[in-house]
Amino acid sequence: MNNKKIIKGFNTLISSRFNVDASIDKFKDGIIYTLYSDEFNSLKVGFAENDKILEKKLSSESLILLDMKKGNKKDLCLLITTLKELGIKYSGNFYFKYSSSLMRHLSTLGWPVGRSLYKQRKIKKELVCA
Repeated sequence: MNNKKIIKGFNTLISSRFNVDASIDKFKDGIIYTLYSDEFNSLKVGFAENDKILEKKLSSESLILLDMKKGNKKDLCLLITTLKELGIKYSGNFYFKYSSSLMRHLSTLGWPVGRSLYKQRKIKKELVCA
């Protein structure tokens, strides 16, 4: 016979604070963008709430706007997490060292990169009938 003991107990509920405003902020629509620094040969990805904020960033720093599109902060967080998992490191303020593999990853992930630094390869297949 099996000697199994049944232990009765009560689970305690651990309360935690949930900041509703912070979680909603991630889903707020705005502009996701990619900037290029010719001086440092680096890319900066980011999020701006509107056009005016993005214009202010461009005028305060010597960066070139590669491309932008509608998005939210969640898109930026997902991009950073995915790039970390791919082994691409970044410095503070979302700056990345420019490389063709980084541009390829950004393009594959649907991030706005424009056409000035990255030209997407077009693969043509030819069927040969014998």
